[in-house]
Amino acid sequence: MYNKRTIAVNHVKEHATIYIFMIILFLTGVIFGAIIVNSMNWAQKEDLFFYLERFFGEIADKEQIENTEILKSSFFYHAKYLFLLFILGLSVIGLPIVWILLFLKGLVVGFSVGFIVNQLGMKGLLLASLSIAPQNIIIIPIYIIAGSLSMIFSLTLLGKLFSRKIPQPILQPFGKYVMFFTFLLAISVVASALEAFVANEAMEAIIRSFYNQ
Repeated sequence: MYNKRTIAVNHVKEHATIYIFMIILFLTGVIFGAIIVNSMNWAQKEDLFFYLERFFGEIADKEQIENTEILKSSFFYHAKYLFLLFILGLSVIGLPIVWILLFLKGLVVGFSVGFIVNQLGMKGLLLASLSIAPQNIIIIPIYIIAGSLSMIFSLTLLGKLFSRKIPQPILQPFGKYVMFFTFLLAISVVASALEAFVANEAMEAIIRSFYNQ
């Protein structure tokens, strides 16, 4: 256990620049998402809020959404996202797409939270804290780590491609790459469970409280 922890710490230290770059890239997306909300005019916000209110109304009127269905759809979404990052890491030309995907993830989070808080004030902050934050506390680090691993492996391939030294076998780094992504996929189940059984329940309870006031 101690040895694995030491390996993980050494890995992060060795590639600290890449992890910091990915964190900054994600946070830049979050900031841009918030800026987009603030740059929208009144009519655009009203049009978008109309659809949000209709969604809230459907939740308030309908029976409880099946948690197991949310669990499945959430996990498959994360699995597809991680698989895409995994595949992109296998080719050097896929690296810019990894950056775009992570930036867009931050942009969606920043816009979603920013818009809800902008339109609903403290109620929106409560809604975002209980329905968006729980799963994202886990899934955001997973995506940042996955994007970083994808970039690291892609740069490793690039280094081997242009290295004048005797090429080292790629099988061992690839095996670690697969193992890390498998581990991240397993952790994403926890994020999906939080979304299905905690965030969804909280969202439905809060929205119904809005309509019952």
